[in-house]
Parts: sequence; C-alpha cells; structure tokens
Amino acid sequence: MAAVDDAAAAFGLHVGQKAADAAALCPDLLTADHDPDGDRAALEVLGDWCVRFSPAVALDGLDGLFLDIEGVAHLWGGEGAMLDDLLARLARWGAPARGAIADTPGAAWALARFAPDRTIAPPGGQAPLLAALPVAALRLDDAAQAQLPRLGLFHVGQLLALPRGQLTRRFGAGTVLRIDQALGASREALAFRRPVTPWFDRLAFAEPISVLDDLGRAAGDITTLLCARLEAEGQGARRFELVFHRLDGRDYPVRIGLSRPGRDAARITRLLKPKLETVDPGFGIEVVTLWADDVEPLSVAQRSLGERSLETGGGVSLEEGLAPLVDRLVNRLGEDRVWRADPYESHVPERSVVRRPPLAPAVEASWDPERPRPTRLFRRPEPITVLAQLPDEPPAHFTWRGQRHRVRRAEGPERIGQEWWRKAFDGVGPGKIRDYYRVEDEAGGRFWIYRQGLYGGDDAPKWWLHGLFG
Repeated sequence: MAAVDDAAAAFGLHVGQKAADAAALCPDLLTADHDPDGDRAALEVLGDWCVRFSPAVALDGLDGLFLDIEGVAHLWGGEGAMLDDLLARLARWGAPARGAIADTPGAAWALARFAPDRTIAPPGGQAPLLAALPVAALRLDDAAQAQLPRLGLFHVGQLLALPRGQLTRRFGAGTVLRIDQALGASREALAFRRPVTPWFDRLAFAEPISVLDDLGRAAGDITTLLCARLEAEGQGARRFELVFHRLDGRDYPVRIGLSRPGRDAARITRLLKPKLETVDPGFGIEVVTLWADDVEPLSVAQRSLGERSLETGGGVSLEEGLAPLVDRLVNRLGEDRVWRADPYESHVPERSVVRRPPLAPAVEASWDPERPRPTRLFRRPEPITVLAQLPDEPPAHFTWRGQRHRVRRAEGPERIGQEWWRKAFDGVGPGKIRDYYRVEDEAGGRFWIYRQGLYGGDDAPKWWLHGLFG
C-alpha cells in the first residue's frame, strides 16, 4: 500500500503493507489504485496555488511542498498565522495537511512529519527539536535507515553525538550530508516552481569568468538581450534579477527594482553594476541568467527633440524626470529608506501620515490647510519642561534636550483627543487629551508642542515636543 488514512492507521495498517494482509485485518477495507502520475499532477496544481503565500514553491516527492517564506510572513501577521491560514484552507478543501517552519528545508521536512503539527523552530534553534525525532526524519537512504536501529541508534540526537568521521565510515557520506542540510551547515538545492514567463534570458561562457569587469560586461550583454525583447513586445518591467551561477553550483543573485516600468538596458545595467561587488566568483562563473518580473505594457511617449532615451530624462513630467534618481537611491539605500509622506484620514498625528513609494499615484486625501502639520514629525514625542504665565496659556519658554528656548510667538491650542473606538474604556479620558501649540523661538525655530492632560485632574499635565516645522 502506498498510503493509508487515519481510519486505516487506527486498525494497524501501514504504508508498504501487502494488500492481502491489510484486507485480512480489515475485511471492509476500501482501496483505490495508486496513480503516481495523477498524484504528481495534483501536487503541481497545489504548488502553483501556493504562490499566493510565497513566490518560491518547490515540490517534494508526491506528498510534500517546500515554501520559502522569508520576507513574506509579515503579510499574514507572522509565521504562525501564515501557517494556520494555509493549513486551514487545505482542510476546508478536503486536503488535510501537516506543516512546520524552520531555517532549513531538511529541518522543516522532519518537523512536519515527525514533530507535533505546526511546530515552528526558532531561528538557529532546529537542533534541539530534531534531537528527539527518529532517525527516519533525516531522509536517509534505505540501507542506513535499516542499519541504524539495529545498532541502537534510534533518535537524531544519538547521531549528533557521534564523531563525524565514524558516521561517514559506517553509514556513508550521505548520512552526514543529510545531518548538515537539516542543521544548516550545508545548502540544499530546491527546484522552485516559478510561474512560466517568457522574460528570461541566459548566457553561457566557453571559459569561466571571474574578474569584476567581466561580470559587468556580462551583465550589460544579457540586459541588452532581454531589454531588446521587451522593446519588441512593447513591454517594460519593474523588477530584474541577475543570477551568477558558479562552477561549484552556488548561485549569487543580484536584484534591482524600478519605480516605473522600464526597458532601458544602459540604465538597468548602471543600477546592477554597484551590486556586483557582492558576488564571489569562486573558481569562476559559467552561466548568467536574467529574469524580469512585474512586466506590463510600456507606452512610448513623445519626448523633447534632445531626448536620447524613451525611459529617461524628460520633458513630460516631473515624476518621470525623477525616476532615474529615485531608482538609484532605492537600489543603494533600500526600499524602506526612500519614501513619500502621504496624508491619511485620521485626526491623530501619528496616524495621519503613511509612507508610500516616491512615485506612487497621488492620493485623493489632503491635509487641512487650516491645521498645518510639521515637516518632521517625531516617531516618539520628546519630553520638555515648560514655564507659562497662566496654566492654560501658551508657554513663555521651554527647555528641550538641555537647551532653553524663549517663545516669541505662539498659535493654539488645537485640541486633539484619542480615537476612543480603538482603545479600551480605561485607556481614554481627560488625561489623554492633547492641546497642541505652534510656537516660534527668538532664533526663528518653529516647534509643535503639546500639553497632555488637563489641570485639576488626578495627574499633573505633561508637555511634549512632537515635531519641527521647516
């Protein structure tokens, strides 16, 4: 038998058992012919569906899937929530499954099949969880898996305690490799199922290359090939991944992104070249591949007579003229460091600003000109000491970061309360009310300060500096 369900397992049936023996134990046993091709096709369909959780999905035999969820788990609120959502969807569709999360494919495979369901190994902490599992969790070959129990080695922890040389001599290099793959000491190559795309090119070299200048020329050559195809089809791409394949099988990917779809080979190559210094050619690079993502139609706009490129420079709009600069900044500093502040519908200052890509379409919302906000809003308000002539009047001077500022002009107050529907009942009240003032000191500096709380309450009000005007 190739597989049994939970009911059959309860009768003592197991995988590999003869059908006649199983029928003797359970006369009412229901069987179906094993269809490996059908199982493989169904698993491929399931793998393609799992792209909604991760763009990197690999098949594991006829009954398993590997998902690389690095950098995407936060979209579900964490790894645990993501795993729960995936397994819940499969269960609703009549495909019950087990899952686990670990740093390595080998550890995830072992935990999903032999540990409690939905086990999540902490970063670098898979070894203690693997130690208690049977040796079958290491995906050993049949000979080693049969020999180890006869020698009294039943658990992974017992193998980890043995010298590596002894393990290699007695059970072969494959056993040590599986241990290293599970613990992360050795890489394991997975064949990920990437959605079929024609926007892919490959260059193979007669002799391996390793000099940085040669890597740059190769990047320019393959970029020119792919961009020529994009231009012929009237397409542009926002993401490019250049991968250098070494002689020893290791891959070094280099990724860049564009704020707007593009196909200018020279511009894309200029963005790729600064990142080539991170590539370790080892004994040489034998193949280079380039993949374009987020491909969409790119219309050709009429430019000025002096314009030399269809995707750079400008005469059309300020955003298009800024695109090359934004792309350089994003690819050098990171997407999270280059952003634009846009208004968000909330009267609470911390919630009234959102970060968006620099060249994203403009939003309909706008700030109220009657209630100006500072150009720099602190992530956390900073405490200040204030002296005012009367309790409810603007401050006459205040001290911030050890420096005293004498107030020359002041506007306010603007009273802002908490969003009570987001808080518990005890978390709102007069003590949470803020009275904001726009003040200017004698040196011309403009500050946004507020008093939290009201005089006459249980707690004395406190003063804070929340932002700076330009």
